[in-house]
Amino acid sequence: MSRFLDIAEVSERSGISTSALRYYEKRKLIEAIGRNGLRRQYEASVLQEIALITLAKSAGFTLDEISGVLGRSEIPVLPREALLERADKLEYQAKRLGHLADMLRHTAHCSYDDHFECPRFQKLLKIATRVAKAKA
Repeated sequence: MSRFLDIAEVSERSGISTSALRYYEKRKLIEAIGRNGLRRQYEASVLQEIALITLAKSAGFTLDEISGVLGRSEIPVLPREALLERADKLEYQAKRLGHLADMLRHTAHCSYDDHFECPRFQKLLKIATRVAKAKA
């Protein structure tokens, strides 16, 4: 017989607050199987669903998009094209943030009093401008 988890245990094991769990349930992202007194009870598999929700949120998916993926079927339907598109966006964002980090490090250590006179700073500005134009 499988052991059910109450909301406090799910919260502790997942790192998600009980209020967020109740919100996820309201949005039909997860489902309680019942109650033990006033405490919601969940199947252990809810921890995998929460992990998927957390991962999807980290990747920038909205709760509406996540809801469409999870549905209430046995197996989540992962939209491969949307995943590839999101991966491309994340790679682009990582590249942009890398350029920004380079610029900030250079600016912090630059020996020029006026950064606009620094050739390296000018080059980094051009890269940042190109990246911004490519996004538009």
